[in-house]
Amino acid sequence: MEIKIGVRSVHRELVVETDLSAEQVQEELGKALAADRGIFSITDSKGRRVLIPITSLGFIEIGGEEARPVGFGGTL
Repeated sequence: MEIKIGVRSVHRELVVETDLSAEQVQEELGKALAADRGIFSITDSKGRRVLIPITSLGFIEIGGEEARPVGFGGTL
């Protein structure tokens, strides 16, 4: 799943590909928002961890689960 993260005062958004579901990402965000001086933490599909202080977080866009076709996918 693709997640786009906007950081305050940064013109480009971060794009993270993760194996987490939308519900899991939302749960992690909720935990970070509940903590004083929280840090939003997410691990990408390659095992790298992205850490963003909640005070710097602008937005998070959670992409939908996409089903990938198997085979050539062409119809006659």
